[in-house]
Amino acid sequence: MSARIEDYAMLGDCRSAALVARDGSIDWLCLPRFDSDALFAALLGTRDHGRWLLAPAAATRSRRRYRDGSLILETHHETDTGVVEVIDFMVASHNGHDHSHLVRRVRGLRGRVRMRSELVVRFGYGRRVPWVTRIDGGICAVAGPDQIVVRTPVALHGHDLNTEAAFEVAEGETVSFVLSHGASHLELPPAIDAEDAFARTERFWMEWSGRCTRAGRWSELVRRSLVVLKGLSYLPTGAIVAAPTASLPERIGGNRNWDYRYCWLRDSTFVLVALINAGYRDEAIAFRDWLKRAVAGTPGQLQALYGVAGERRLAEWDAHWLPGYENSRPVNIGNAAAEQFQLDVYGELIATLELAERKGMAPARHGYDLERAFLRELEKRWREPDEGIWEVRGGRRHFTHSKVLSWLAFDRASRNPAAAFANAERARWATLAREVHADILANAVHADGHFVQSYGSDRLDAALLVIPLVGFLPPDDPRVVNTVAAIEQRLTVDGMVERYRADTHARDGLPPGEGTFLACSFWLVECLVMMDRLEDAEALFERLAGLCNDVGLLAEEYDPRGRRMLGNFPQGYSHVALVNAAYRLEHARAQRASSKEVHG
Repeated sequence: MSARIEDYAMLGDCRSAALVARDGSIDWLCLPRFDSDALFAALLGTRDHGRWLLAPAAATRSRRRYRDGSLILETHHETDTGVVEVIDFMVASHNGHDHSHLVRRVRGLRGRVRMRSELVVRFGYGRRVPWVTRIDGGICAVAGPDQIVVRTPVALHGHDLNTEAAFEVAEGETVSFVLSHGASHLELPPAIDAEDAFARTERFWMEWSGRCTRAGRWSELVRRSLVVLKGLSYLPTGAIVAAPTASLPERIGGNRNWDYRYCWLRDSTFVLVALINAGYRDEAIAFRDWLKRAVAGTPGQLQALYGVAGERRLAEWDAHWLPGYENSRPVNIGNAAAEQFQLDVYGELIATLELAERKGMAPARHGYDLERAFLRELEKRWREPDEGIWEVRGGRRHFTHSKVLSWLAFDRASRNPAAAFANAERARWATLAREVHADILANAVHADGHFVQSYGSDRLDAALLVIPLVGFLPPDDPRVVNTVAAIEQRLTVDGMVERYRADTHARDGLPPGEGTFLACSFWLVECLVMMDRLEDAEALFERLAGLCNDVGLLAEEYDPRGRRMLGNFPQGYSHVALVNAAYRLEHARAQRASSKEVHG
């Protein structure tokens, strides 16, 4: 059985990621990319679906942490005979490489400790048992297009289609294991020096995280979240995946299980804001440039999500041989939401491009032509119903959030002073922005004075919290105040925000039940700041920050009743929302302090 979601830590090399549990078992690893087939898939099944356990042979008392500003994980195991430290990392580098390397180092700190390693390699999401042969200093495992090599000075032996080892580590001794991946039709991945790889990886992370702009009392929390975001980036293209995992459930035992190893356009504006605020301009430019390449083509074929290199075919299928995380099925690989019509992504795309320009990023070649083409497409389609931000599978509707993001696209483009846009074009977009604005106010406001999820509905939606965040209406507008109050009263559990009430009346095409959505909860923090409810905002932020696990990671959702994380993990959207809320809070606190000084 897998560990609790919050009991995992992430390792990453800015190309892929691994999840390692508190007990030292790596239960999820896809190589060489985030969306490659898993060779360890115990996260969604059992140990027999692939994992790598490295831990003391006897019962231990353990604690762990990341080395400062990095994704290098240190775990201390204390036994009756001594103490060891296990250091786990994926080798990170600014330069391109043909192979992926995962390093596990065991160092004796006190006494003498008996250790064991159990390596269960199962390519193809736990389905393919590889052919294993011995090589000098280790083993090679091959199946289909993939091969891995494990090199170590420890004697390895096969047992019941697994590779096992037993060894002892004394104080001052270090034993290393290096797992390297490559294509099976090529030569074996080269051997690397574990100590040199550690030094290079630590330097990579120290140089990167050391550039982070401070956020006052939340600086370390923000830096950790940004390191997670960097770990979710695909360095060759600049893309950033939503999460490194697939099919971790939004309800235990349920079927809301989705593959998040792709890049969503709707994250783009929030991601860009977070990177810019934190001082990561190069990463912001790389992400903006990936965005333009991915969406290039016929504007009518714009998708909500893409692969890390801009792939469009992300067909959803069921890995039926996997029992699922805590029997949550189906185990979906790929994501059918790529085939949906989601109107809001036009707004996110245009807003991101406009934000990048306002922040001084030179437009990419043909950038204005691309933007103009998508605006013309949106002009033709903004009145259509869609599946919306939450990618419902119960039919299209006129979602309020989608219309607000349509307004955002026209509004931001109309304010662009660039010579590349003619005055007549900007005037046309301003007229359209006013038309969409009026349409929303005429159709999306409840008789009680708050906004609703979709035209003609009486239901709430946390996506409505973006209304003041994007400037559709000011935060003191009565309709905004009423919407925030209604969400606080009717769409929260212990103060944390649900996306919408996922009950039998939700019309989302899925069985009821899911947790609170952490990104939406951080949006509420930002709204409270804008409404000058700073104390309420700080209290909610502190509570949300307290949900981070012992190494500072957040999932997509949280179940306040069961007190556990839900959904894919770690979730980039949650960490981006945390970063943006922290910077907004810190800015508001600084303004309040400055005002007190001025007025005595």
